[in-house]
Amino acid sequence: MREEWIPLTALSPGEEGVVRQLSGGRGFVGRLASLGFAPGTRAQILQNFGRGPLIVLVRDTRVALGRGEAMRVWVSREGAKRG
Repeated sequence: MREEWIPLTALSPGEEGVVRQLSGGRGFVGRLASLGFAPGTRAQILQNFGRGPLIVLVRDTRVALGRGEAMRVWVSREGAKRG
């Protein structure tokens, strides 16, 4: 079964995803890489109200991403609700 890639904006608070691809120009990809977003990195959504910025926990750092930016970060969904 092939894993499904979704934009970071599709995750709900508490869910985790593994970054698979950053789609954008060299400047965008470089900026996000400097913030810790790289393929294989886990990202957990802390805040996503459905509009406005997302707050994401990546490499033990809270990062605010604009919705347009977050839509260009492709992730595979991880089982976040661990019990």
